[in-house]
Amino acid sequence: MANPTVVFVTGAGRGIGRALTEAYLHRPNHLVIGSVRDSADPKYQDLKRFPAANGSRLQLVSIENTSHEDPKQAVKSIEAAGISHIDIVIANAGVSPTPSPAEAVDIKDVVDCFNVNTVSTIVLYQAVKPLLEKSSSPRWLTVSSAAASIDRLEVHNASFVCAYGISKAGVDWFTVAVHASNPKWVAFAIHPGLVQTEMGNMGARMMGLEEAPNTLEESSSKTIALLDKATRESTSGKFINVIDGTEFPW
Repeated sequence: MANPTVVFVTGAGRGIGRALTEAYLHRPNHLVIGSVRDSADPKYQDLKRFPAANGSRLQLVSIENTSHEDPKQAVKSIEAAGISHIDIVIANAGVSPTPSPAEAVDIKDVVDCFNVNTVSTIVLYQAVKPLLEKSSSPRWLTVSSAAASIDRLEVHNASFVCAYGISKAGVDWFTVAVHASNPKWVAFAIHPGLVQTEMGNMGARMMGLEEAPNTLEESSSKTIALLDKATRESTSGKFINVIDGTEFPW
């Protein structure tokens, strides 16, 4: 495969990560690295049957998002497979516990959510940075949420997802830090829409809707389109709603 575009997607086993993995495989000359909890688990083998365009293929790696070692081992495994750079990292894997306001939230949920949604993203960054730096156009994307916007917390009624909101606000701070410390990178966060996933539909029901309004195909295609055109000047260091292209306040 000559000079493929290498895309690393975490949480590739379901939801938005799965949709992004499939969409990138439809593009010619793309090597997609998808992280799942256990790449040897038979339930993830259907990912390998996704149709792939000419010169494109999928490589699965194992990352359990409470592990501080798995991302390092994943990078070692892809280097051993002859992969010498990464062009795009999409930090997508995340969890959302049962919605609960600040006065009732289980502190264990706050800690667990922060570990998965924030700390694991930092661990991932530390592991993949050397390979991203070898790209001619390194891009880092954090899949965040409207619930992370402190400025719009009341507008979004996000106080009812205390653990989730805190963790996503934390990873947004980290995303801006990635932008600030890597002047040649494009690094930004997105709200992927209220997407028809398990988490998205749960949020939609809290809002009185039967299901989330945005399909996986819409969210993934608009995310990829934004990554295609993103520049340091127009996009990096920002928080973008991919559905309508507007910028969210932090």
